[in-house]
Amino acid sequence: MQAQEILQQHNLKKTSPRLAIIEALQSSSAPMAEAEISEKMGSHYDRTTFYRSMLTLEEAGVLHRIIVDKLLVKYALNASGPNGKTQADHAHFFCKECRKLVCLEEIHPGPYRLPAGFQTSEAEVIIRGLCNQCSKQG
Repeated sequence: MQAQEILQQHNLKKTSPRLAIIEALQSSSAPMAEAEISEKMGSHYDRTTFYRSMLTLEEAGVLHRIIVDKLLVKYALNASGPNGKTQADHAHFFCKECRKLVCLEEIHPGPYRLPAGFQTSEAEVIIRGLCNQCSKQG
């Protein structure tokens, strides 16, 4: 799906930074950090506009933010499910050797057994270890 169509599907105004962000994320098979996205955005990158656009796109369900640790945050587009709804509820794998982050869309968090009266609003699962390439080398 084209970036413009994604914005239309989520009832968002078409702006150059939003289009550039979506196109940057579409160009990669793995989640991307701000520096990687800004490099692909070129002249459309402005730090303030970037963060405003990312917040808007995240709130609309276009993308999701993955906080690996206090120094590493990456972004990925949400997959569109069979009913047209976006699906961001999946686990992620982080390779401690090469620092690659992979969306594991077939692994969904929860449901969790919580104490009485507790309610889940969101859950993030990051599995850390060695990816298939790094585990072959070790």
